[in-house]
Amino acid sequence: MHAIVVDEFSPPEALRVRDVAAPVPGPGEVLVEIHAAPVNYVDMLVVGGAYQFLPQRPFIPGKGPAGIVAALGPGVTNLRAGDRVLAMAETGGYAEAVAVAAEQCHLLPASMSFAEAASLAVVYDTSWVALRSRARLTQGETVLVLGASGGVGHASVRLARAMGARVLGGVSRPERAAAVRAAGADAIIDLSRANLRDSLREQVYAETGGRGADIIIDPLGGEVFTAAIRALAWCGRLVVVGFAAGGIPTLKTNYLLLKNIEVSGLQITDYRYRRPAELKACYAELFGFYDRGLIKPAPAIMFPLDRAGEALAGVRDRRIEGRAVLRLRAE
Repeated sequence: MHAIVVDEFSPPEALRVRDVAAPVPGPGEVLVEIHAAPVNYVDMLVVGGAYQFLPQRPFIPGKGPAGIVAALGPGVTNLRAGDRVLAMAETGGYAEAVAVAAEQCHLLPASMSFAEAASLAVVYDTSWVALRSRARLTQGETVLVLGASGGVGHASVRLARAMGARVLGGVSRPERAAAVRAAGADAIIDLSRANLRDSLREQVYAETGGRGADIIIDPLGGEVFTAAIRALAWCGRLVVVGFAAGGIPTLKTNYLLLKNIEVSGLQITDYRYRRPAELKACYAELFGFYDRGLIKPAPAIMFPLDRAGEALAGVRDRRIEGRAVLRLRAE
């Protein structure tokens, strides 16, 4: 089969397709013929050797592909050949097929295309766990989503709105404000303003009557985190999802005490393997929201497998509006 294989960690421009043997599903696994695979920011970190969990080389990168179950390994009873699934594999997505644990596969709604499923993968389950489990969102609360035009940001805006929140979308590029509003944000917080430490809080207070945001979803880190935590309401919750802005901030814990606020972190892979039942509930709600028209995956920008490096570089350089997705087979 055709696949992207990483022998040595490298920038995405070095990625190349080659022929490798197709995987064989082991006990509890299924073989999934991949139709579409998301190109995620985290893939760039893995390919470059900068992620906190790195596979043994050589490896095929790519998380969360969508496709059709082609074969069952020993002991699999919950899936059948021909099932359309989202396969939450941690690696192996940049290929024509992947062997993955059956419990990590989620049956797709009949109306959801493989491209939509790939667009939803990784970012929507991350957002769901951040909002439902870590932040304990209740209807009517105000959620500030930082980096609202990015993958997790876009998903968090749509999902928070579907869950009944009022949503503030934080953007560092004002030209993307219209798209964030279209995704469901009630107001825009401009992260490009001067003196961000004060200007971010001023904007949030203006939108909340001086109260602040109940929840902040932060995939950016850096100075944005330092500014945003000052915009939390009393007993507010901030969830750290990543550091796309480049810097890992520090926090003086007396500030948590003074405002009775919480800061928690989220590494979604841990939830997939430690709490698979919770992720089943996650996808049941996500697919239910999709069927009711309450969420819509970001538009998929399709690339063939041999342009995977170009797609990943586009994600890295923020040149892609929508979700970069590899097309491995026709729908």
